[in-house]
Amino acid sequence: MDKSSKSNLMIIVAIIIAAIVIFFAISYTGGVSSNSDDGNVNVKETANNVSVVDGKQIIEIKAKGGYSPEHSFAKAGVPTILRLNTNGTFDCTSIVRIPSMNINQNLPMTGITDINLGVQGVSTLQGTCGTGTYPFDIKFE
Repeated sequence: MDKSSKSNLMIIVAIIIAAIVIFFAISYTGGVSSNSDDGNVNVKETANNVSVVDGKQIIEIKAKGGYSPEHSFAKAGVPTILRLNTNGTFDCTSIVRIPSMNINQNLPMTGITDINLGVQGVSTLQGTCGTGTYPFDIKFE
């Protein structure tokens, strides 16, 4: 095999490896978001992180290395509890901030913390970790 053929083979191998890495990256992150015509990012509906118990809506979010799900959808006009679940959390997500409600809450390393959000109108409530690195939002519709 001459030098040119080896070079071409190495390029082909590099392209195949790059394609595999990109495929796994997209699979791991859940896909690619795209912008809609109005400029907003389309996000997938969250899967069952909102429930109703005794007339109160409970929004469950995991806090560790970010908030999951990052985007939640809930009903406006319903008493609402934000339930944060930590499990070995020691990063900045162990502090949750919701500036519009003056909430700055320390969370235990492991456990459940309920925060009463009251009755929200049609709006989007935005929260973040203690350092502002990891955001989350709850869209009340």
